[in-house]
Amino acid sequence: MTAYPGARRPRIGQEVALYTILGFWLFYIVITTLRAVIMDFPAQGEMAPRRLVVTAVGIVLTYVLYLFLRLFDHRPFGQRVIAAFVGAVPVAIAIALLNYYVFNIYDPIWLMQDPDAVHEMQKPGHLVQDIADLAISRYFFLAAWATLYLALSYAAETREAERRAAAFARAAQEAEIRALRYQVNPHFLFNTLNSLSSLVMTGRPEEAERMIMNLSTFFRTSLSGDPLEDVTLADEVKLQQLYLDIEAVRFPDRLRTVISIPDALLDICVPGLILQPLVENAIKYGVSPARRPVTITIAASADDGVVTIGIADDGNGPPVGDTGGGIGLANVRDRLAARFGSAAGLATQSPPSGGFCAVLTIPEVRDGC
Repeated sequence: MTAYPGARRPRIGQEVALYTILGFWLFYIVITTLRAVIMDFPAQGEMAPRRLVVTAVGIVLTYVLYLFLRLFDHRPFGQRVIAAFVGAVPVAIAIALLNYYVFNIYDPIWLMQDPDAVHEMQKPGHLVQDIADLAISRYFFLAAWATLYLALSYAAETREAERRAAAFARAAQEAEIRALRYQVNPHFLFNTLNSLSSLVMTGRPEEAERMIMNLSTFFRTSLSGDPLEDVTLADEVKLQQLYLDIEAVRFPDRLRTVISIPDALLDICVPGLILQPLVENAIKYGVSPARRPVTITIAASADDGVVTIGIADDGNGPPVGDTGGGIGLANVRDRLAARFGSAAGLATQSPPSGGFCAVLTIPEVRDGC
């Protein structure tokens, strides 16, 4: 079985761990040196190299503690806390023993220059007391470093969880966008096949053939695009013009089309097929039941970073109590929300003069399509 690539990756990398360890021990050597100077300890020149030896070994032992804590990186946080404070105990004792040896056992005369004081200092009771005192002070020093390590580890864990949540949210949004986009094609196909069936049943084979060719071109164009990618408004309108050409075969004397889009807006980005359900509604409720010519208008304008795109017809409008939406308007609203959130919307209205109008408002985006 192949392991998940990031399953055992340490939460705190070696580079960061080394920086924290070096920073803590640099702080230690500075503080102890200042304390020795303030207390006017003798033999400062001799104490400095010994202090460096303790610091160097302390860095190595703290790094060993880091390697130990890494073993608990993927355990519950409570276990990591226990491991940190328990693991610091033997390291503190080891550093205390080294510290006592370097300053109190190894050639102490150079430091104390008082044989009686050295003899008193090396008595068993005094030795245990000194080592215990050193171990406790070093333990709190290591506990401080371990606390920093745990804080950094927890912060890394939180960032990782946030990244995973964001990735899951993106995946869910992309799945929703795909589902909504693919919902458009069957809906359109159903309506178009109905139209094609009508042509065949009424004995209009040439018109049916022309519709089949246009239908093939429409689907080849619409299905070749990535559902997650936007298209330019020019491409979207071109696709709707192709659809209207298909419907013009069915309604040659009733369907009129007006497209009013400034050249400056042709390169803005819109979700692919976002206008399709609105144009379909205009055909279904405006053109199909009419007994006179009906004009479908596609218009766009922009103001202060917001683009407005309207699909209107001057037919009789949807039946009383019916918004003319069905699956179509709900699909458009859901896709706009998935793509732009609250920055986009869809409004519909039935003008007093008749007909129906659907108006999209979206942010003016020009990159990425």
